[in-house]
Amino acid sequence: MKWYVLRVAANKELQVRETLAQKVEIEGLSDTVGRIEVPTEQIKRIRGHKQTVHKRKLYPGYVFMEMEPAEDGRVPENAWFMIKETSDVGDFIGTEGIPTPMRDTDVAKMLLEAEKPSETPSIKVEFQKGDQIKIQEGAFENFEGVVDSIDEERGLVKVIVSIFGRSTPLDIEYWQIEKV
Repeated sequence: MKWYVLRVAANKELQVRETLAQKVEIEGLSDTVGRIEVPTEQIKRIRGHKQTVHKRKLYPGYVFMEMEPAEDGRVPENAWFMIKETSDVGDFIGTEGIPTPMRDTDVAKMLLEAEKPSETPSIKVEFQKGDQIKIQEGAFENFEGVVDSIDEERGLVKVIVSIFGRSTPLDIEYWQIEKV
């Protein structure tokens, strides 16, 4: 079996995956269609002292499908109609109506991301050392400064701010600042 990429409507990836899995089961196409994946990662957000974990799709607008192609490289007819009848489904990535299978290296990367252990969610911090920022909340609201270091484990960003003409380092939670 080879892996293919299916375009789907935005924010409908999980719904399409569930619908396709049900249709494969009902229509007995499990010998033609294998796994159907929507790779996600867990993101930890810290607000105040509360931590929440959210799932974020790694490839928004795409569903990955494992299928056995026909001899000419096309999707088998019975699977093609089942997929195209599913709401919110676009088309396969490929040329001239023939889906292009994913390269083995891309498949390995996608599967590694899809099967990552979910017990270690990461904090998504969009700042880098040297970025100009503005503090949005807290005692130093509206102060501007430069990112000095980032502690992703705790969700803190060390910012150098000029207070009374002196450079002062502050530890600010990442959600309290924005890039200038």
